[in-house]
Amino acid sequence: MRKKEKSSSLKNFGIVILAVCMLAIGFTAGKLIKVDPMQSLQSLISDEPDLSLFWSVWSIMQSEFVSSEEISNEEMQYGAIRGLVDAYGDPATVFLSPEETELFDSTNEGKYFEGIGAELGYEDRNIIIVSPIDGSPAKEAGIRPGDYILAVDGEELHSGDNIYEVVNMIRGEAGTQVTLTVLHKGDLESTDIEITRGEITVPSMSLEFKEGVACIDIARFTDSSYVAWINAWDNIVSEIKANGTKEVILDLRGNPGGYFDAAVYAADDFLSGTELISYQEDGNGKKQSFTSTNGGDLTDVELVVLIDAGSASASEILAGALSQNDRASIVGESTYGKGTAQAIEEFTDGSSLHVTVFKWLLPDGVWISRDNPIVPDFEVEFTTEDFTNGDDPQFEKALELFR
Repeated sequence: MRKKEKSSSLKNFGIVILAVCMLAIGFTAGKLIKVDPMQSLQSLISDEPDLSLFWSVWSIMQSEFVSSEEISNEEMQYGAIRGLVDAYGDPATVFLSPEETELFDSTNEGKYFEGIGAELGYEDRNIIIVSPIDGSPAKEAGIRPGDYILAVDGEELHSGDNIYEVVNMIRGEAGTQVTLTVLHKGDLESTDIEITRGEITVPSMSLEFKEGVACIDIARFTDSSYVAWINAWDNIVSEIKANGTKEVILDLRGNPGGYFDAAVYAADDFLSGTELISYQEDGNGKKQSFTSTNGGDLTDVELVVLIDAGSASASEILAGALSQNDRASIVGESTYGKGTAQAIEEFTDGSSLHVTVFKWLLPDGVWISRDNPIVPDFEVEFTTEDFTNGDDPQFEKALELFR
Protein backbone atom coordinates (compact mmCIF):
# COMPACT_ATOMS: atom_id res chain seq x y z
CA MET A 1 0.00 0.00 0.00
CA ARG A 2 1.34 3.40 -0.94
CA LYS A 3 2.30 5.52 2.03
CA LYS A 4 1.12 9.09 1.57
CA GLU A 5 2.93 11.89 3.30
CA LYS A 6 1.02 13.14 6.31
CA SER A 7 1.65 16.85 5.86
CA SER A 8 0.41 19.49 8.25
CA SER A 9 -3.13 20.63 7.58
CA LEU A 10 -4.35 24.11 6.77
CA LYS A 11 -6.85 23.53 9.59
CA ASN A 12 -9.60 24.61 7.23
CA PHE A 13 -12.76 23.66 9.08
CA GLY A 14 -16.13 23.31 7.44
CA ILE A 15 -18.15 23.12 10.65
CA VAL A 16 -18.58 24.69 14.01
CA ILE A 17 -19.87 22.17 16.55
CA LEU A 18 -21.63 24.36 19.06
CA ALA A 19 -22.81 22.00 21.81
CA VAL A 20 -26.28 21.69 20.30
CA CYS A 21 -25.63 22.18 16.65
CA MET A 22 -23.06 22.76 13.98
CA LEU A 23 -22.65 25.54 11.47
CA ALA A 24 -21.36 25.08 7.96
CA ILE A 25 -18.36 27.38 8.13
CA GLY A 26 -14.72 26.91 7.07
CA PHE A 27 -11.60 27.98 8.91
CA THR A 28 -7.88 28.41 8.40
CA ALA A 29 -5.26 28.85 11.08
CA GLY A 30 -5.29 32.21 12.83
CA LYS A 31 -3.11 34.10 15.29
CA LEU A 32 -3.41 35.78 18.66
CA ILE A 33 -4.08 39.52 18.42
CA LYS A 34 -2.86 41.14 21.62
CA VAL A 35 -5.45 43.86 22.11
CA ASP A 36 -6.98 45.02 25.36
CA PRO A 37 -10.74 44.60 24.88
CA MET A 38 -11.49 47.64 27.02
CA GLN A 39 -9.27 49.86 24.89
CA SER A 40 -11.46 52.28 22.97
CA LEU A 41 -12.60 51.25 19.50
CA GLN A 42 -11.32 54.54 18.14
CA SER A 43 -7.72 53.59 18.95
CA LEU A 44 -8.00 50.21 17.22
CA ILE A 45 -8.56 51.56 13.72
CA SER A 46 -6.92 54.09 11.43
CA ASP A 47 -7.43 57.83 11.85
CA GLU A 48 -8.95 58.15 8.38
CA PRO A 49 -12.64 57.35 9.08
CA ASP A 50 -14.75 60.11 10.62
CA LEU A 51 -16.07 58.46 13.78
CA SER A 52 -17.72 61.53 15.23
CA LEU A 53 -21.21 60.13 14.53
CA PHE A 54 -20.32 56.85 16.19
CA TRP A 55 -19.07 58.53 19.36
CA SER A 56 -22.06 60.87 19.43
CA VAL A 57 -24.43 57.88 19.35
CA TRP A 58 -22.31 56.10 21.97
CA SER A 59 -22.53 59.11 24.26
CA ILE A 60 -26.29 59.56 23.79
CA MET A 61 -26.95 55.86 24.52
CA GLN A 62 -24.88 56.04 27.70
CA SER A 63 -26.45 59.26 28.97
CA GLU A 64 -30.06 59.11 27.77
CA PHE A 65 -31.14 55.47 27.30
CA VAL A 66 -33.72 54.68 29.99
CA SER A 67 -31.91 51.52 31.18
CA SER A 68 -28.32 52.43 30.35
CA GLU A 69 -27.09 51.06 33.66
CA GLU A 70 -28.06 47.54 32.54
CA ILE A 71 -25.44 47.37 29.78
CA SER A 72 -21.69 47.58 30.30
CA ASN A 73 -19.08 49.29 28.16
CA GLU A 74 -17.81 45.84 27.20
CA GLU A 75 -21.25 44.80 25.93
CA MET A 76 -21.54 48.04 23.98
CA GLN A 77 -18.12 47.47 22.47
CA TYR A 78 -18.91 43.88 21.44
CA GLY A 79 -22.20 45.04 19.95
CA ALA A 80 -20.43 47.73 17.94
CA ILE A 81 -17.88 45.22 16.65
CA ARG A 82 -20.66 42.83 15.63
CA GLY A 83 -22.34 45.65 13.75
CA LEU A 84 -19.10 46.40 11.91
CA VAL A 85 -18.61 42.75 10.98
CA ASP A 86 -22.26 42.30 9.95
CA ALA A 87 -21.94 45.29 7.60
CA TYR A 88 -19.83 43.10 5.28
CA GLY A 89 -22.89 40.95 4.59
CA ASP A 90 -21.08 37.61 4.91
CA PRO A 91 -22.84 35.21 7.28
CA ALA A 92 -19.64 33.16 7.60
CA THR A 93 -17.67 36.16 8.91
CA VAL A 94 -18.54 36.54 12.58
CA PHE A 95 -17.26 38.06 15.82
CA LEU A 96 -17.54 35.82 18.90
CA SER A 97 -17.54 36.95 22.50
CA PRO A 98 -15.24 35.16 24.97
CA GLU A 99 -18.11 32.87 26.01
CA GLU A 100 -18.96 32.00 22.39
CA THR A 101 -15.29 31.46 21.57
CA GLU A 102 -14.87 29.09 24.51
CA LEU A 103 -17.92 27.13 23.35
CA PHE A 104 -16.57 26.95 19.80
CA ASP A 105 -13.15 25.77 21.00
CA SER A 106 -14.46 23.17 23.44
CA THR A 107 -16.80 21.55 20.92
CA ASN A 108 -14.23 21.25 18.15
CA GLU A 109 -11.91 18.95 20.10
CA GLY A 110 -13.64 15.64 19.33
CA LYS A 111 -15.28 15.45 22.77
CA TYR A 112 -18.77 14.47 23.81
CA PHE A 113 -21.19 17.37 24.05
CA GLU A 114 -24.79 17.85 24.99
CA GLY A 115 -27.56 19.16 22.77
CA ILE A 116 -29.85 18.12 19.92
CA GLY A 117 -27.15 17.26 17.37
CA ALA A 118 -27.88 19.31 14.26
CA GLU A 119 -25.91 21.50 11.89
CA LEU A 120 -27.10 25.06 11.37
CA GLY A 121 -26.55 27.29 8.38
CA TYR A 122 -28.04 30.24 6.49
CA GLU A 123 -30.52 30.41 3.61
CA ASP A 124 -31.18 33.99 2.46
CA ARG A 125 -30.15 35.20 5.94
CA ASN A 126 -32.61 32.83 7.63
CA ILE A 127 -31.48 30.04 9.97
CA ILE A 128 -31.89 26.56 8.52
CA ILE A 129 -30.95 23.01 9.43
CA VAL A 130 -28.06 21.94 7.22
CA SER A 131 -28.32 18.38 8.52
CA PRO A 132 -29.09 16.45 11.71
CA ILE A 133 -26.32 14.17 12.93
CA ASP A 134 -26.93 10.44 12.46
CA GLY A 135 -28.36 8.94 15.64
CA SER A 136 -28.94 12.35 17.22
CA PRO A 137 -32.08 13.47 19.10
CA ALA A 138 -32.72 15.97 16.29
CA LYS A 139 -32.80 13.30 13.59
CA GLU A 140 -34.88 10.89 15.66
CA ALA A 141 -37.42 13.66 16.34
CA GLY A 142 -37.87 14.29 12.61
CA ILE A 143 -35.60 17.27 11.92
CA ARG A 144 -34.63 17.22 8.22
CA PRO A 145 -31.99 18.96 6.06
CA GLY A 146 -33.32 22.24 4.72
CA ASP A 147 -35.78 22.85 7.57
CA TYR A 148 -36.28 26.55 8.32
CA ILE A 149 -36.19 27.27 12.06
CA LEU A 150 -39.00 29.74 12.68
CA ALA A 151 -39.01 29.77 16.48
CA VAL A 152 -37.31 28.25 19.52
CA ASP A 153 -39.57 27.52 22.51
CA GLY A 154 -42.09 29.93 21.04
CA GLU A 155 -39.60 32.78 20.57
CA GLU A 156 -39.78 33.85 16.94
CA LEU A 157 -36.60 34.11 14.87
CA HIS A 158 -35.99 36.84 12.31
CA SER A 159 -33.97 37.27 9.13
CA GLY A 160 -30.35 38.09 9.92
CA ASP A 161 -30.37 36.67 13.45
CA ASN A 162 -26.92 35.78 14.76
CA ILE A 163 -26.53 32.03 14.43
CA TYR A 164 -24.53 31.80 17.66
CA GLU A 165 -27.35 33.45 19.59
CA VAL A 166 -29.77 30.90 18.10
CA VAL A 167 -27.39 28.14 19.20
CA ASN A 168 -27.49 29.48 22.75
CA MET A 169 -31.29 29.37 22.64
CA ILE A 170 -31.30 25.71 21.53
CA ARG A 171 -28.46 24.21 23.54
CA GLY A 172 -28.90 22.75 27.00
CA GLU A 173 -28.25 19.80 29.28
CA ALA A 174 -29.01 16.23 28.26
CA GLY A 175 -32.48 15.20 29.38
CA THR A 176 -34.01 18.67 29.03
CA GLN A 177 -36.41 19.56 26.23
CA VAL A 178 -36.58 22.23 23.55
CA THR A 179 -39.32 22.87 20.99
CA LEU A 180 -38.36 23.99 17.49
CA THR A 181 -40.96 25.43 15.14
CA VAL A 182 -39.76 24.43 11.67
CA LEU A 183 -40.95 24.60 8.09
CA HIS A 184 -40.06 21.43 6.24
CA LYS A 185 -38.90 21.79 2.64
CA GLY A 186 -41.98 21.69 0.40
CA ASP A 187 -44.51 22.18 3.23
CA LEU A 188 -46.89 25.13 3.46
CA GLU A 189 -47.46 24.96 7.21
CA SER A 190 -44.96 24.94 10.05
CA THR A 191 -44.51 22.09 12.53
CA ASP A 192 -43.64 22.14 16.23
CA ILE A 193 -41.06 19.46 17.07
CA GLU A 194 -40.24 18.72 20.70
CA ILE A 195 -36.71 17.38 21.16
CA THR A 196 -35.15 15.88 24.27
CA ARG A 197 -31.52 16.94 24.36
CA GLY A 198 -28.93 14.21 24.68
CA GLU A 199 -25.21 13.51 24.83
CA ILE A 200 -23.82 13.74 21.31
CA THR A 201 -20.70 12.30 19.77
CA VAL A 202 -19.74 12.74 16.16
CA PRO A 203 -17.63 9.91 14.69
CA SER A 204 -15.70 11.18 11.70
CA MET A 205 -16.31 8.11 9.49
CA SER A 206 -17.40 4.50 9.39
CA LEU A 207 -17.24 1.51 7.01
CA GLU A 208 -19.79 -1.22 6.29
CA PHE A 209 -19.94 -3.91 3.62
CA LYS A 210 -23.44 -4.29 2.16
CA GLU A 211 -24.26 -6.66 -0.70
CA GLY A 212 -20.59 -6.84 -1.59
CA VAL A 213 -20.22 -3.04 -1.69
CA ALA A 214 -17.91 -1.06 0.60
CA CYS A 215 -19.97 1.79 2.09
CA ILE A 216 -17.87 4.61 3.52
CA ASP A 217 -19.91 7.10 5.53
CA ILE A 218 -17.89 10.27 6.17
CA ALA A 219 -19.77 12.33 8.76
CA ARG A 220 -17.19 15.12 8.84
CA PHE A 221 -13.67 15.91 7.72
CA THR A 222 -12.48 16.68 11.25
CA ASP A 223 -11.32 14.59 14.17
CA SER A 224 -9.24 15.30 17.25
CA SER A 225 -6.56 16.36 14.76
CA TYR A 226 -5.84 16.26 11.03
CA VAL A 227 -3.43 13.36 11.57
CA ALA A 228 -6.11 11.45 13.49
CA TRP A 229 -8.52 11.92 10.58
CA ILE A 230 -6.13 10.65 7.90
CA ASN A 231 -5.11 7.72 10.11
CA ALA A 232 -8.78 6.73 10.35
CA TRP A 233 -9.12 7.13 6.58
CA ASP A 234 -6.02 5.03 5.89
CA ASN A 235 -7.42 2.26 8.12
CA ILE A 236 -10.66 2.22 6.11
CA VAL A 237 -8.76 2.13 2.81
CA SER A 238 -6.64 -0.75 4.09
CA GLU A 239 -9.75 -2.68 5.09
CA ILE A 240 -11.32 -2.19 1.66
CA LYS A 241 -8.12 -3.35 -0.03
CA ALA A 242 -7.92 -6.41 2.21
CA ASN A 243 -11.57 -7.25 1.51
CA GLY A 244 -10.95 -7.08 -2.24
CA THR A 245 -14.19 -5.27 -3.07
CA LYS A 246 -14.25 -3.28 -6.32
CA GLU A 247 -17.43 -1.26 -5.65
CA VAL A 248 -17.52 1.68 -3.24
CA ILE A 249 -20.28 4.02 -2.10
CA LEU A 250 -18.93 7.23 -0.57
CA ASP A 251 -21.71 8.74 1.55
CA LEU A 252 -21.21 12.49 2.04
CA ARG A 253 -24.82 13.25 2.94
CA GLY A 254 -25.12 15.50 5.95
CA ASN A 255 -21.37 16.13 5.94
CA PRO A 256 -20.84 19.85 6.69
CA GLY A 257 -17.12 19.82 5.92
CA GLY A 258 -13.90 19.98 7.89
CA TYR A 259 -10.21 20.10 7.05
CA PHE A 260 -9.75 21.06 3.42
CA ASP A 261 -6.56 19.01 3.33
CA ALA A 262 -8.55 15.95 4.42
CA ALA A 263 -10.81 16.27 1.37
CA VAL A 264 -7.76 16.56 -0.88
CA TYR A 265 -6.15 13.56 0.85
CA ALA A 266 -9.26 11.40 0.34
CA ALA A 267 -9.68 12.49 -3.29
CA ASP A 268 -6.07 11.49 -3.97
CA ASP A 269 -6.86 7.86 -3.11
CA PHE A 270 -9.35 7.64 -5.97
CA LEU A 271 -7.27 9.51 -8.59
CA SER A 272 -4.36 8.40 -10.76
CA GLY A 273 -1.89 11.14 -9.83
CA THR A 274 -2.26 13.92 -12.40
CA GLU A 275 -5.74 15.33 -11.82
CA LEU A 276 -6.65 18.77 -10.50
CA ILE A 277 -8.64 18.58 -7.25
CA SER A 278 -9.32 22.21 -6.33
CA TYR A 279 -8.15 25.82 -6.41
CA GLN A 280 -7.77 28.21 -3.49
CA GLU A 281 -8.35 31.88 -4.36
CA ASP A 282 -7.59 34.82 -2.07
CA GLY A 283 -9.07 38.31 -1.99
CA ASN A 284 -6.60 39.54 -4.62
CA GLY A 285 -7.61 36.82 -7.09
CA LYS A 286 -4.39 34.85 -6.58
CA LYS A 287 -4.95 31.12 -7.07
CA GLN A 288 -3.18 28.09 -5.66
CA SER A 289 -3.89 24.71 -7.21
CA PHE A 290 -4.15 21.35 -5.43
CA THR A 291 -3.59 18.23 -7.51
CA SER A 292 -3.44 14.48 -7.08
CA THR A 293 0.10 13.24 -6.40
CA ASN A 294 1.32 9.73 -7.20
CA GLY A 295 -1.97 7.91 -7.59
CA GLY A 296 -4.06 6.42 -4.82
CA ASP A 297 -4.96 3.05 -3.38
CA LEU A 298 -8.54 2.96 -4.68
CA THR A 299 -8.02 3.89 -8.32
CA ASP A 300 -9.38 0.53 -9.50
CA VAL A 301 -12.78 0.64 -7.74
CA GLU A 302 -16.10 1.68 -9.23
CA LEU A 303 -17.36 4.66 -7.23
CA VAL A 304 -20.72 6.29 -6.45
CA VAL A 305 -20.92 9.39 -4.25
CA LEU A 306 -24.07 10.30 -2.29
CA ILE A 307 -24.79 13.99 -1.59
CA ASP A 308 -27.64 16.12 -0.28
CA ALA A 309 -28.42 19.62 0.94
CA GLY A 310 -26.43 18.86 4.09
CA SER A 311 -23.19 18.29 2.16
CA ALA A 312 -21.05 21.41 2.45
CA SER A 313 -17.53 22.80 2.20
CA ALA A 314 -14.90 20.03 2.16
CA SER A 315 -17.49 17.40 1.18
CA GLU A 316 -18.42 19.53 -1.85
CA ILE A 317 -14.74 19.85 -2.78
CA LEU A 318 -14.35 16.05 -2.71
CA ALA A 319 -17.59 15.33 -4.59
CA GLY A 320 -16.86 18.02 -7.17
CA ALA A 321 -13.30 16.81 -7.78
CA LEU A 322 -14.41 13.20 -8.28
CA SER A 323 -17.26 14.28 -10.55
CA GLN A 324 -15.31 16.68 -12.76
CA ASN A 325 -12.50 14.18 -13.18
CA ASP A 326 -15.06 11.59 -14.36
CA ARG A 327 -14.14 9.37 -11.45
CA ALA A 328 -17.56 8.88 -9.83
CA SER A 329 -21.29 8.99 -10.43
CA ILE A 330 -23.04 11.47 -8.12
CA VAL A 331 -26.44 10.54 -6.66
CA GLY A 332 -28.85 12.46 -4.43
CA GLU A 333 -29.76 16.13 -4.18
CA SER A 334 -27.86 19.38 -4.78
CA THR A 335 -25.39 20.32 -2.03
CA TYR A 336 -25.44 23.29 0.34
CA GLY A 337 -23.08 25.46 -1.72
CA LYS A 338 -20.34 26.65 0.65
CA GLY A 339 -16.87 27.24 -0.75
CA THR A 340 -15.17 29.71 1.57
CA ALA A 341 -12.63 29.44 4.40
CA GLN A 342 -12.30 31.64 7.47
CA ALA A 343 -9.20 32.67 9.39
CA ILE A 344 -9.60 32.68 13.16
CA GLU A 345 -8.09 35.73 14.82
CA GLU A 346 -8.00 35.40 18.62
CA PHE A 347 -7.84 38.31 21.08
CA THR A 348 -6.38 38.46 24.57
CA ASP A 349 -9.78 38.91 26.23
CA GLY A 350 -10.85 35.52 24.84
CA SER A 351 -12.97 36.87 21.99
CA SER A 352 -12.30 35.99 18.34
CA LEU A 353 -12.99 37.08 14.80
CA HIS A 354 -13.74 34.50 12.09
CA VAL A 355 -13.16 36.27 8.78
CA THR A 356 -13.54 34.87 5.27
CA VAL A 357 -10.16 34.90 3.53
CA PHE A 358 -10.37 32.26 0.76
CA LYS A 359 -12.70 30.89 -1.86
CA TRP A 360 -12.53 27.25 -2.94
CA LEU A 361 -13.00 26.56 -6.64
CA LEU A 362 -13.80 23.35 -8.51
CA PRO A 363 -11.38 21.98 -11.14
CA ASP A 364 -13.28 23.91 -13.82
CA GLY A 365 -12.48 27.15 -11.94
CA VAL A 366 -16.05 27.80 -10.75
CA TRP A 367 -16.58 28.89 -7.15
CA ILE A 368 -18.70 26.58 -4.98
CA SER A 369 -21.50 28.84 -3.73
CA ARG A 370 -25.21 28.92 -2.96
CA ASP A 371 -25.77 29.68 -6.65
CA ASN A 372 -23.35 26.97 -7.77
CA PRO A 373 -23.65 23.86 -5.58
CA ILE A 374 -22.68 20.36 -6.64
CA VAL A 375 -25.54 18.99 -8.78
CA PRO A 376 -25.95 15.19 -8.87
CA ASP A 377 -25.82 13.15 -12.06
CA PHE A 378 -28.86 11.28 -10.79
CA GLU A 379 -31.37 13.45 -8.92
CA VAL A 380 -33.06 11.31 -6.25
CA GLU A 381 -35.20 12.92 -3.57
CA PHE A 382 -35.22 11.71 0.02
CA THR A 383 -38.69 12.62 1.25
CA THR A 384 -40.12 12.94 4.74
CA GLU A 385 -42.19 9.85 3.97
CA ASP A 386 -39.01 7.93 3.06
CA PHE A 387 -37.47 9.06 6.34
CA THR A 388 -40.53 7.99 8.33
CA ASN A 389 -40.68 4.59 6.61
CA GLY A 390 -36.96 3.93 7.02
CA ASP A 391 -36.42 3.87 3.24
CA ASP A 392 -33.31 5.21 1.48
CA PRO A 393 -33.99 5.65 -2.25
CA GLN A 394 -30.65 7.42 -2.78
CA PHE A 395 -28.67 4.47 -1.46
CA GLU A 396 -30.83 2.08 -3.48
CA LYS A 397 -30.07 4.09 -6.62
CA ALA A 398 -26.36 3.78 -5.90
CA LEU A 399 -26.67 0.00 -5.65
CA GLU A 400 -28.70 -0.02 -8.86
CA LEU A 401 -25.87 1.71 -10.73
CA PHE A 402 -23.51 -1.12 -9.76
CA ARG A 403 -25.98 -3.74 -10.97
